[in-house]
Amino acid sequence: MNLVMRSLLEARSDFPILQRVIHGHPLVFLDNAATTQKPHPVLNALLEFLTHSNANIHRGVYQLSEDASDAYEKARQAVADFISVKDSRRVVFTRGTTESINLVAQAWLRPRLQAGDRIVLTEMEHHSNQIPWQLVAKEQQAELDYVSITDSGELELDHLEQLLAQCPRMLAVTAVSNVLGTINPLETILDLAQRYEVPVMVDAAQAVGRIPLENWAERCDFLAFSGHKLYGPTGIGVLCGRFERLDEMQPWQGGGGMIAKVGRQSSSWATIPARLEAGTPPIAEAVALQAAIEYVQQWGVSQIRQHEEELVAHALNRLVEEPDVTVYGPSQASMRTGVVSFDLEGVHPHDVAQILDETGIAVRAGHHCTQVLHERLGVRATVRLSMALYNTLEEIDRAISALANVRKVFS
Repeated sequence: MNLVMRSLLEARSDFPILQRVIHGHPLVFLDNAATTQKPHPVLNALLEFLTHSNANIHRGVYQLSEDASDAYEKARQAVADFISVKDSRRVVFTRGTTESINLVAQAWLRPRLQAGDRIVLTEMEHHSNQIPWQLVAKEQQAELDYVSITDSGELELDHLEQLLAQCPRMLAVTAVSNVLGTINPLETILDLAQRYEVPVMVDAAQAVGRIPLENWAERCDFLAFSGHKLYGPTGIGVLCGRFERLDEMQPWQGGGGMIAKVGRQSSSWATIPARLEAGTPPIAEAVALQAAIEYVQQWGVSQIRQHEEELVAHALNRLVEEPDVTVYGPSQASMRTGVVSFDLEGVHPHDVAQILDETGIAVRAGHHCTQVLHERLGVRATVRLSMALYNTLEEIDRAISALANVRKVFS
């Protein structure tokens, strides 16, 4: 076992939920692409804020409100620093990636979209980066195009360029597939989009905290991610945009905090980012998100990436030895994050997941909010193992060895 694996194993004690026993067996949590577990520093930050600093922000002149406002804005700055953005005003807090993408679709693209315009997506998009564009396209009589993927689960870049050459109004692309684990060549994609002057929305939900983001946030027009997939709480997400793009957006939701002046018949709006954060924001969640970011930085994204790559390489090596298992996505661990989706011949994925749960192993089964992708793969559902910094080689072995129990039931 190398030094990276050994040091990250020390992190397991930071996650109290990993001490749980499920059906008489130690919990093995391998559904981290859906959500990650929370370490003590994040739980403590949430409790500390609610215990000692809880107040609404930007309105009160009393000390508690000023403390809460300061903590909220420090969290915004922490996010900006984490994704290498110089101006923290470019960071808008939302409830999650889904809301971030809907915000862009409704408040930025919709007013600019006309009948006959085109929006480019890919066949591997999560529904959260598909349905918002479907909604505005249907309303404005625009069309959606999909970049094809190869049989090995990679984007067809020639096809992407063909679609970009048609001057679509938006390219919406995931940085990492939540099913295949494919790490898309975002630098190349952004180069192509820049060549054809196409705005880009990047869904980074599966990338943040797992792989280095390079300078993506500076290069794309919009980038979104969720706190709960970064070892943070639910209910908090981020939309980062070019300042000029955000400043072009009119409010999508109205309420307190996003106004400059309110009259009887009309109102004027606050500046960015407040204009896009109507109502009471997720204050405590933002503070806990900062704690999650600091926790990830403590271990280092590169080290987490190396750890997940070792886990996924081990999983791929084990699964290819199983004659009745079909694995989807790139064959090389270096080309994917810690996500492996597969099916077991003759057994529905839901049955696989249920039998694994009987021995304390939590995996995801279904279409994983990617019905278009599963249609392309020629299957209705898959079993997904998805890993995090606290998972071990032994847990991967437990999960794959448990497939023998599934075979016994269906033999």
